[in-house]
Amino acid sequence: MDTAKISTESVQLLSIITGNKLSKKDINPPVLFLANLVIILIGVIYADGKVAEEERARLKITLHKFIPPKGNILQLTKLMIQGVSKQHIYKKIEAILTLTYPLSPPEKLLLICFGYEMSAADGNIDVREKKYLEVISRKLGIKTKHLQVLEAGFTHQENFAHKAMEEVAYLLNPARFHQLDNIFVKAASEMLNSLLPNYNQNQNKKNQPQKTVVYQKLKEFQKHKQQLHNLCSEIYQIVALSTERDLLPNTLISEVGKVSEKIQSQKFRVAVVGEFSQGKSTLLNALLGEEIQPVREIPCSGTVTVLKYGEQKRVICRYKNGYETEISLAEYQEKATISESAVLGDMSQELAHSEIESIFFEHPDLELCKSGVEIVDSPGLNEHPDRKIITQKLIKDTDAVIFLTNASRSLTPGERELLQSLKLQLNGNQIDLPADNLFVLVNFLDLVRSEKERQQIRRSLENFVFGEKSIIASENRLHFISAQAALDAALENKENEYLTYFYNFTKSIENFLTVERGVVAIQQFVTKINSLISEAIKALEQAEKVLDGKVYLPEEAKQKILEKIGEASEGDVKILSTTEKLKDKSIKKAAEAWDKWTEELNDRLSEKINEWDSEHSPLWDKEKVVKDYAEGFTSSLSTELENWGNTEVKKIVVNNLQILSKEVCQNLEVVRRNLQEVDEQINSNLNEQFNLAIENIKADGLDINSVIKLEEYDDNGGTLWEGLQLGGLTAGALFMFTGLGILPIIITGRAVALISSFFGIGGDEEKADMKIKQQVYNVGFQKFQESSEEILDKVCDNIAEVFYTQFKSVSTVIEQAILLYENLLEQQDKAHKETQSQLQVEKAFISTKQQQLKQIQNQLEIILTQISGSR
Repeated sequence: MDTAKISTESVQLLSIITGNKLSKKDINPPVLFLANLVIILIGVIYADGKVAEEERARLKITLHKFIPPKGNILQLTKLMIQGVSKQHIYKKIEAILTLTYPLSPPEKLLLICFGYEMSAADGNIDVREKKYLEVISRKLGIKTKHLQVLEAGFTHQENFAHKAMEEVAYLLNPARFHQLDNIFVKAASEMLNSLLPNYNQNQNKKNQPQKTVVYQKLKEFQKHKQQLHNLCSEIYQIVALSTERDLLPNTLISEVGKVSEKIQSQKFRVAVVGEFSQGKSTLLNALLGEEIQPVREIPCSGTVTVLKYGEQKRVICRYKNGYETEISLAEYQEKATISESAVLGDMSQELAHSEIESIFFEHPDLELCKSGVEIVDSPGLNEHPDRKIITQKLIKDTDAVIFLTNASRSLTPGERELLQSLKLQLNGNQIDLPADNLFVLVNFLDLVRSEKERQQIRRSLENFVFGEKSIIASENRLHFISAQAALDAALENKENEYLTYFYNFTKSIENFLTVERGVVAIQQFVTKINSLISEAIKALEQAEKVLDGKVYLPEEAKQKILEKIGEASEGDVKILSTTEKLKDKSIKKAAEAWDKWTEELNDRLSEKINEWDSEHSPLWDKEKVVKDYAEGFTSSLSTELENWGNTEVKKIVVNNLQILSKEVCQNLEVVRRNLQEVDEQINSNLNEQFNLAIENIKADGLDINSVIKLEEYDDNGGTLWEGLQLGGLTAGALFMFTGLGILPIIITGRAVALISSFFGIGGDEEKADMKIKQQVYNVGFQKFQESSEEILDKVCDNIAEVFYTQFKSVSTVIEQAILLYENLLEQQDKAHKETQSQLQVEKAFISTKQQQLKQIQNQLEIILTQISGSR
């Protein structure tokens, strides 16, 4: 439906019909369709000059399909029936054409379908009713052959052309009615099933041989990953044996174990996001080559579902309280699906009160998952009350995000906003740069048959995603597909254009995962392993020097080392004490800043009421208006909170972290100089080992994209300490004042219903609108005040997290230095106790292990060469 075509004449005509002074804002697509439906149905009823009981019953049943359980639409419908009947609107062709002008061809055909259904309510189609429908249909541009399909379908005949039947099925595809409302999607689905019960594209296909996608590049990546894991196992054995002989510090074995575990657990995570009913579940089924996800025409996925490889088929349900339990496949399809009543009523409340956090579906035979990919299916985000929080959780540790939209209509404002939000979340809030790992997938291409229309849709999408500030990185991130048509072709083992389009997409996502993510991951693993090998070789070199007597510790040197161990331990304690003091000071100042901010909040927030907007009418879409203003209130509050957090709180924390960082760097410099002093005295290489260990600690615990540098910080520690979170805040600990991550849902469903009950149909729309805003503000601000202490507690918890994260990094560094000292003392003690023959055995062991480590380094180089050649 093209709402731009709703004319002033349409608004005036509907005002006359309902007896209410309406504005264009009051005429949304569902209301306009309902008005046309009332006209057509009443026209059919009166066409033969009599009103049968069956027709009365059918009128009630049909209209109730389009009346939501809440709101004033029922009252509006009664006014429409009265107005259309008294003023004989059903006889006035010009009036009908004025009201149907904005409707699309599928919507016009659906109207006439209900007309034929009404005509056949008493068992047969009266000639006068048929004539009325033919006249109206001709004016609406509906083809005669399509009317023949409708007549035959409702009178249970089969004498119609198969091609005409396919065209009717194509026009009535439920996916075409998403723009109206979910109740229209359901109505179209029921009409199609009622009209053409034998028309089933999916029948008998499941028992046929299936065409599956082969992910060869992903399999190659898995092979290289396994090679790395095997090499790590070899290194682990070498380090374990060397540690048992006191030749290596015992931290190295745990570091190797961590890398090995990371390699083994490495998975590609691909998240599928979008609004409800865009075909996400069908896409997942097409990707997997099996109909696993529950699919129906109305919104389906009610929770986050993760599909992954498992040795046996099973489903794990994880609840928000941390409890996990295995459930059956039937239970999974029930739990992963939103109830139909919620879909046709208020979905957001069912989503908000769900106790399920996520569902994990494990399967041994899913080709994509066997190739090391986990697929995350998100709930439809347009209706979800926590959609920003949901996307933040989905995107965390996600390699690629697939945004799904509908080819049969342009991007909605909500989708455009969501795409922009995804771009910023994925590229670290860099406005001018596209999101490298965001794919836009345009589904339902089979519903757009005209090549000219397809080109128009493509140009429209390209203009948006490759605009002045591109959202996606390149053309291979934009694909036009039909997930259902591709799945049908795969299950029937047939080739068609849609399967080709789908394969182009899977090749694109596979190439991205393996080349742009996988190769980088392999390179990072190899770098880390090489660094650990270098650390081990350096330690073995020192052990060999000790055994040869080239590194000798007289009693005086031993005593000095013990003193330095004591100094390092004391430094650790001092830093912890400073951390505690600065943490407490920051929390106290933040609490004071919070009190001052909340005192002034009411005045600032109340000024933003006029910025709230709703496209819905306060006359019969009260609850939607209230919901929009509730979101407006929460958005305004979130912005205020974000500004406060990123100015006042950040300033407080940064200032105190600067103090902590300077003390830390001074202490760590002392530790490093002490190690250097020992090296100069006894010819050891403790400082080299220490530097390698620090690099490993930095690589192990820091994501470069998550570091926020402190303003005006003078780095006293030099390059050695860069990246140790000394003078930096991790984004995960910096409060996340970019949404509602620490806010509760301010306006509950009960509050929405309470506010809505204050207003009825009729009256001054402008005054009603302002009254709703004020009521929403009052309830919202009260809820915020009730939650104020809880929000402040979360802020304080995050402040504490920042400081303890800093201390943990520092403590790890100091511990490493102490272990190096202790390992040197153990080696010296061992060299004194062993006989010459035992020393020779030890030196031979060291030489062998050094050679083995160098051979592993050579194998790592071969792997790097292989993956570089596969790019």
